Amino acid sequence: MASSVTGSVLPSGSKVFTTIPDFLFIPEFVFGGLVWTLVASTHVVPANPLGWVMFVSIFCFLITTFWFFIFITGKNQSSIWPGLDAGYHAFAAFFYLSAAVLLAYITIFLNALPYTDVLKMYKLDIAAVVMAFVTTLLYFIHAVLSSLRWKSS
Repeated sequence: MASSVTGSVLPSGSKVFTTIPDFLFIPEFVFGGLVWTLVASTHVVPANPLGWVMFVSIFCFLITTFWFFIFITGKNQSSIWPGLDAGYHAFAAFFYLSAAVLLAYITIFLNALPYTDVLKMYKLDIAAVVMAFVTTLLYFIHAVLSSLRWKSS
């Protein structure tokens, strides 16, 4: 993978797929979409906390999609974009960490619920927790690498 420090400040076009940290957009889409799908496929027993998890996953999925299209089209070439990139990914990592911890807390107490399909919901929630923490890690790594790129620009 090529480094995005050389040449222009941020990559555009197809270089987004080959530069560090921008290649992380695709795994962020995949794992963030999995969190969204897995939480949506379970019963919403504690509605408010799972609503926060759904909000975070949909919000970050949509904003990352918007962010990705900005990078693909090359509208990210002014000097403010490296800082915005680092800031957004740090913000998304914090949001996903809050959602992942909340989802893990809810999943711990899911076994006590009197439902017939608790085991299926429990397995789906465990998968969602794992995907949420993986997505948190991806956003965190992206934020750190974007911060390093911002510092070097």
